[in-house]
This record gives sequence, structure tokens and C-alpha cells, in this order.
Amino acid sequence: MISEKMKYFVQNNSALRVMFEEGNRLRAKYGADKVFDFSLGNPNVPAPKEVKQAIIDVLNEEDPIILHGYMSNAGFEDVRQTIAESLNRRFGTGFQFKNLIMTVGAASGLNVILKTVLNPGEEVIVFAPYFLEYGSYVNNFDGKLVEISPDTDTFQPNLEEFEEKITANTKAVIINTPHNPTGVVYSEDTIRKLAAILEAKQKEFKSVIYLISDEPYRELVYDGVEVPFITKYYANTVVAYSYSKSLSLPGERIGYLAIPDEADGSEEMIVAAGIANRISGSVNAPSLQQKVIARCVDACSDIEFYDRNRMALYEGLKKCGLECIKPQGAFYLFVKSPVEDEKQFCEAARKYNILMVPGSSFACPGYVRLSYCVAHETIVNSLPVFAELMKEYQ
Repeated sequence: MISEKMKYFVQNNSALRVMFEEGNRLRAKYGADKVFDFSLGNPNVPAPKEVKQAIIDVLNEEDPIILHGYMSNAGFEDVRQTIAESLNRRFGTGFQFKNLIMTVGAASGLNVILKTVLNPGEEVIVFAPYFLEYGSYVNNFDGKLVEISPDTDTFQPNLEEFEEKITANTKAVIINTPHNPTGVVYSEDTIRKLAAILEAKQKEFKSVIYLISDEPYRELVYDGVEVPFITKYYANTVVAYSYSKSLSLPGERIGYLAIPDEADGSEEMIVAAGIANRISGSVNAPSLQQKVIARCVDACSDIEFYDRNRMALYEGLKKCGLECIKPQGAFYLFVKSPVEDEKQFCEAARKYNILMVPGSSFACPGYVRLSYCVAHETIVNSLPVFAELMKEYQ
């Protein structure tokens, strides 16, 4: 018999993964060119050429005993120093290798930092819509998830409700910018106000509240938009980063945690996070991928490809009569459903072999998410089909 906790996860299996499997079934039945699968955020832009060359060079040039052996649970010092210097150069930070913990992607990093700071029963605040796995991660350590309802006009955080829901039991806040599922980038004004609220609440409750910034889409931004680097606005910040999206390596599972010296109890937290990395079962991040990242730390996938897809899908869906906020980053459109129950809309779309994810999978019903990290032809060919679908709602 499986555990009671796992029964909950089985019953609430990710809708994204269910749609992914449905896409495979439909492609096998109708052919790939007849299926318009916008369900999973799986990068379809090839990894930059620097990545392939780095893999070859690492295998040819690195000492195999060191390359494939154990290292510090926090990762190779030279890799961490290279990443620290890149962050300092780009964002004016002051990181050293000791401030970086190499992790098995951002998801593992989030679990590591929650294991490090969260006691059972303590609260973690999230802003809807949000990646629903956050709830699973908090549940892993018997924390309590607290949702802030969405501001559907801007999809910036609802700071008024946020301020009301912070309590003496609040231990952490998770933010995600550029944002999944909306593509919104939190503005500098938003970040400053959010930080000011946290500072005031820490003083009011004489507590420490950590701001955990989940940043797998940091480099995927458009129209000259800048993404504020959160540690510069709030001392008690921890950054969880992944190279899955920026380097098109979702299956490689490599990322890091950045814990600044300014964070409360940073020295102890850095040591504890390294241990949490080990006892979570990861032991350390994959050694080969660490060395690869160090050689292409400033590389990035083809943003212009995603931008072309973004505009084609955004403008095309608007012409079909659908409402959507224009995304500034990531590779998602969050579209208002033409009917109140967006799951009905998803089911109707499935009859046309269009796969979308219901907004209730992100704690925001009434909307659907479309991932535009697909072939450009998929978007172009889908638009007449969307037009046919929307005739049902006119």
C-alpha cells in the first residue's frame, strides 16, 4: 500500500503531464501535423552550439576521475565561482562561490531551500496563478500553503491581500518572474513595494520571512523588458535558478541556489542547504553538467524564435476573439476562456485536436494556458482551427 500522502498526489496528478500523454496519443492517431499541442513548457529551440561544444571539451579535457567523482554537496567550487562572477558582472551583486549551491534544477533547489528553512506548520505564501507543484513542495515538509488571489487586470501580485495574509507564522514567500503561466514580468515598482511590506512585517512580528525567487525564465524576455534581480531589493532573498529554459536543457536538471551574505543566518543556511542537497537524495548536482555550465554560463537559446511565436499566437488569438494579456517573458499565453468553466473550453478545443491547460491547474479558473515553445508551423496552422473553434462561442 502506498502512503496516505502519496495517495493525495496520485489523485491530483499534474494536469500538464496528463495533457502531455494525451498529445502523444493524438499524434499517434492523427499525425503530428494535425495536432496542436500547447500543453507542456518543453523548449523546442535547440540548445546553443556552445553547449554541445562544452560537453565535448569537458569530456576531452577534464580529469575523468575528478569529473565523474564525488565533490562537495554544494558542487564544484570553480563552477560556483564562475556562476558567481557572471551574476556579479550582469547584476552588480557581490556573490562568491560559497553563496552558490548547485542543484538538480530549480525544482530540486526549491525543495532544498524549503527543507532548509521550513518547520512543520509554518506558512509559505504564493501568488495565484502559480505553478501548482509549489503546493507539493511545501507539503513535502509539512508546511502550510497560503494563496493570494490573482489580480486579473495586470497579473502583478495582489499586494493588498498579501499584506493582510502575512502572519507571525509566515516563513517564506515564493515568487516567479518572468511568470508561468502568464508571461508577466514583475515590475521594479512591484518588487520594491513587496519588499517594503516584508520588511515592515518582519519588524511587526519580530520574525524572519524569506523571499524565494523561482527564476527558470529569467533570460526569456522581450521588448527590452528588464527583470529586477531580487536580492538587490530584499536582503532575505534566496534565488532558485535552472538552465532548463535558457539553454533548452529541461531533461538535464541542472541549476543552483543563490544565498546572499545579507540574508539572515546566511552562513548557517548555506551549510544547511548543502546538507539538505545531500539528504534529499540528490547528493550533488550532476558533475558533467556542472562543468558544462561553467563553459557556457552566459550562453542563451534563440529568444527571437520564441518572440516570433509569441507575436504570431498573441495576434492570431486576438483576431479570433480571445482575450489575453501580452506576455513580456517566458513562453506562455494566459488566455481568458470564452465560457466561465475553462475546462469545458479545453474539452471543446480537444475535439479540434487543440490541447491547452486549464487555468484551475494554476489556481486561476476561467483562463487557459498555451505554451508557444512549439514549431512556428504549429502556430500558423492552428489559427484557422482556433477560428473554427471560436465559432461555437459567437
